[in-house]
Amino acid sequence: MTTNISTQPNSDRHTKSASGPWVSDGKKPASRLRGTKRRRSLPHLLLGALLVLACASAFLLVSLNSGNRESVLALARPVAVGQVLTVQDLKQVNVAVDPGVSVVDANQAVSVVGKTMSASLPAGALLTLDAVRGAGAPATGQAIAALSLKAGQFPVEVSPGAHVSVVFVPGQAGAALAGPPTPDSTMVWPAVVTSVTSPPNQQITVVSVQLSQAAARQVAAVPAGQLSIVMLPGMGQ
Repeated sequence: MTTNISTQPNSDRHTKSASGPWVSDGKKPASRLRGTKRRRSLPHLLLGALLVLACASAFLLVSLNSGNRESVLALARPVAVGQVLTVQDLKQVNVAVDPGVSVVDANQAVSVVGKTMSASLPAGALLTLDAVRGAGAPATGQAIAALSLKAGQFPVEVSPGAHVSVVFVPGQAGAALAGPPTPDSTMVWPAVVTSVTSPPNQQITVVSVQLSQAAARQVAAVPAGQLSIVMLPGMGQ
């Protein structure tokens, strides 16, 4: 009797043994993959941390700056010296103000409305206490002179804030003849109207003008009736 004995080829044993962990099958070990992922994620974590710190710093800076801001009054439109301040001339703004700046707090609007401007300011400028210091108080180096004028000696359109020229007109009827204040002085003085009033029961109008101190002294020396006002366009240009 012939007995067939089946034997397994050596190649099969080698194939099975080749599946051991020490033979590379073209794939990286799991431990190496996990280490690579950790190394790659580390820069992203650092970048995220830096972004968080940057955002926190920016928020802190904005918060500190906002805390130093104050609600103050600014001009909503241009105003001229001698102009009476109205509510429409003002607006509220939040700004950081140095301690030495004499701004007007927003809750003090009632105290400045109705005051006469002592300086000309553009739109957007902060309103300062110096600009509304008293009713018509002249600025440094300036003075206010009162002109007693009759009808025809000034335009009816003249109002506070108007830029004018005060003109010497000698020899008008009913007035004593007078020459210019000094031989070498001009007979035209630039000025800004600060107020216009008409005293009751009188046929005159008192126009107060702000001009340089020297010009104010010259104008005050001219006898009544020998001065006229010429109104200039815009800001006197």
